[in-house]
Amino acid sequence: MNTFMRLFVAEMGQDQTKQQIEKGLSLYQSNQTQQALVVWVKVLAKTTDPGGRFRVLGCLITAHSEMGIYKEMLKYALAQIDTAREMEDPDCLAEGYLNLARSHEKLCDFQKTISYCKTCLTMQGTTVSLQLNGQVCLSMGNAFLGLSIFQKALESYEKALHFAHNNDDKMLECRVCCSLGNFYVLLKDYEKALFFPCKAAELVNDYGKGWSLKYRAMSQYHMAVAYRKLERLPDAMECCEESMKIAMQHGDRPLQALCLHNFADIHRCRNDVEKAFPRYESSMCIMTEIGNRLGQASIYLGVGKCWLQQKELDKALDSLQRAQEVAGGTGNKLISLNVHCLSERIFRIQEKHEELREQVVKFLQCVEELELYCALCGESIGEKNQQLQAMPCSHIFHLKCLQSSGTKGCSKCCRSSMKPGFV
Repeated sequence: MNTFMRLFVAEMGQDQTKQQIEKGLSLYQSNQTQQALVVWVKVLAKTTDPGGRFRVLGCLITAHSEMGIYKEMLKYALAQIDTAREMEDPDCLAEGYLNLARSHEKLCDFQKTISYCKTCLTMQGTTVSLQLNGQVCLSMGNAFLGLSIFQKALESYEKALHFAHNNDDKMLECRVCCSLGNFYVLLKDYEKALFFPCKAAELVNDYGKGWSLKYRAMSQYHMAVAYRKLERLPDAMECCEESMKIAMQHGDRPLQALCLHNFADIHRCRNDVEKAFPRYESSMCIMTEIGNRLGQASIYLGVGKCWLQQKELDKALDSLQRAQEVAGGTGNKLISLNVHCLSERIFRIQEKHEELREQVVKFLQCVEELELYCALCGESIGEKNQQLQAMPCSHIFHLKCLQSSGTKGCSKCCRSSMKPGFV
């Protein structure tokens, strides 16, 4: 076969690959996920075009991420890295490292996520790589939040928002707003915890006509969590039901697990533990299946609170111990802090003074390690619902302390001026 014929055959093969990938995308967007996977897997097995293989691997990564099959997602991400190296394309390599970081983020391997994100951020100089930086910063922020490193998480989210605004990337802005909602839920500034997912919902309404419904579902879920924390339980239930409906339609197992967890928390807030327990159990089944260890730890914490409400103190302590073990495996210190706080309450009721003192010491150690205190008043941050304000360095203070002191600099690192904007 002469050179012209070989080129012609290669181009024909590339065209067929593109057509099959588009066919899979059409099926996937029509919620025919399994049929789409069959098409893509066949393309992956047959194509000799590295570019086509890279693209179909990206489709498989996205699909398995949304289905919650994170180990398969990781497998395809590793294959995509190999393909990018074969192509010697720096843009593809950067995208591959981002997908690798996301895979580890989903599996709660947060240190690996941060490491791969940093690798991705060093791949500068190309237009595509620079456009990916916002998504990289978002993934890094989620990893830092998973490790309860709040200052670095906020710093990463702000960088992600900066890239989103510069690139006019409304989808990325929507995702960052949802993560910021989660950030402020954990620190118990429930006003901001509601503001950010509401902002995400506005972005969906204003710009999301052609977007996947997952963006609406995601914003509704985070609104539901904030409403629950604000004790607006009917609003929480309504938002969570809408999110769950979309998750069921699209086979989004991770979001289904989160919604079930939130339903359980809502019932617990209503002191209806009989309804809460089966929903915790259903959520735990999915969290275990997909490998979301942080979700599992949070469920054990919720179950412990239910047992505490029923004055089943030994069962509560058992659940809290399980939460501690699982959270410890992910490196999340905030759950450990909550475990020590609840354990302290139980040992106080049981009048076990030695165990009580041990929990008090561990609690204070966690507060110190997490820097969860206001450097102006010395009191805890995240202990109760309070308005917070971040400085340019991303150190966080009580808003009332900054207003009353009139300070223009961070007392932790001596940088000047207040943070502009609403973050």
